[in-house]
Amino acid sequence: MFLFICLFILLCCDLNLGQFETDSQSEPVCPDSCVLQKELDAVKEKLGAMENMLRDSQSQITELKNQASVKVIFSAAAGGTGTIGPFNTDTTLIYKTVITNIGNAYSQTTGVFTAPVAGVYYFSIFYHAGGEHEGKLLLYKNNDLMVMTHDHKSDSDTADNGGNTVFLQLQQGDQVYVRLPANTHVWGHDHHTTFSGFLVTQM
Repeated sequence: MFLFICLFILLCCDLNLGQFETDSQSEPVCPDSCVLQKELDAVKEKLGAMENMLRDSQSQITELKNQASVKVIFSAAAGGTGTIGPFNTDTTLIYKTVITNIGNAYSQTTGVFTAPVAGVYYFSIFYHAGGEHEGKLLLYKNNDLMVMTHDHKSDSDTADNGGNTVFLQLQQGDQVYVRLPANTHVWGHDHHTTFSGFLVTQM
């Protein structure tokens, strides 16, 4: 609204100045008109600067709205009705029972989460396992181990539970997944062994 008021004042001043110059063609231009013209030029310059600021602000608002509209949240369980493992080699654990997958960044076919946008993400892993074998899970970012959780084999402790959480800064396309190391196991069920994560903030 302030911008429109300034433009109206500027238009009126231009009309008055034109009328003054028409009526005074045979007379020298009044020195005050030169001062007025300088003031009008200054107003025009300020208005131009304000218009640029408004355009920049609108661009920033649009960008913030786009960022706020990106939602990435997932949670999945290992599924099954018994133990998963032990295997002879490290194996990517596929969490087959998808509980939530807003943004479709987690693949229940491969067990891999792929970051759709750059930002900071939060991940958690939890497991339940018996004591006859070591229980262990490794969370990777691309090819790098980030965190793990494990418990040793025990003849006296027949049930183990473990978990871990981490904040990770990811670039678009980075992958996060969980590996079950060789000769370890977890309990496969819809409620015990889970992999979850969500986008905290874009970068």
